[in-house]
Amino acid sequence: MHYMITELSEQLLYQVKVSKPYHEFLTQLQKIKFDELKNQLVSDEEKKAFWINIYNALFVILKRDKHFDKPKIYTDKLITVANKHLSLDDIEHGILRRFRYKYSLGYIKNIFASKTIKTLAVDQLDYRIHFALNCGAKSCPPIAFYSPDKIEAQLSLAELSFLEGETEIDLENKKVFTSMILNWYRGDFDGISGIKKLLSQVLKQDLSDFKIGFKPYDWEEDLNNYQ
Repeated sequence: MHYMITELSEQLLYQVKVSKPYHEFLTQLQKIKFDELKNQLVSDEEKKAFWINIYNALFVILKRDKHFDKPKIYTDKLITVANKHLSLDDIEHGILRRFRYKYSLGYIKNIFASKTIKTLAVDQLDYRIHFALNCGAKSCPPIAFYSPDKIEAQLSLAELSFLEGETEIDLENKKVFTSMILNWYRGDFDGISGIKKLLSQVLKQDLSDFKIGFKPYDWEEDLNNYQ
């Protein structure tokens, strides 16, 4: 059975979630023509939905079933889509973050990104993808199933849920503590002032004059954190 490519990403993720055979879906992904991939993923909504699902599904496959560990699970080109070999880093930092360097706090573009990555990348970086990508750790956001027609509402819900769950406000000392993810990619959020502005908007409280801190990241494995 053949699916639209965004549906294929959801089906793959579902098979992974329920621990049922998923190899036919991987085969379909591998065999799709590159032009068809580009033609089906035109809007940023389509690109984000597809690549978030692929990232979350493939991380579990590579970790749980193939027993890869970091750094190789992120850096090695272990994923084949449309006969193009990609890494998890290619998907996250190349396609979804519009070719930003991984360790630049979100401030530096990778001008040496491949033609494939530049062709597939989103037109506009959406910081909310950080509340959707799951790397199998306890501090990661839960895995959800994203579809292009619902992704705006889905990402906004993921943003609200994640920030409410990860943020603590100390009114007495005027301090706010939130996820280390926002610090690692602070450039994606327009810096520290942007992070405070975002938290103020989402949590409906003026935090502009609060000091901000970031919680230690819990890397304990949690591969079944589905929304």
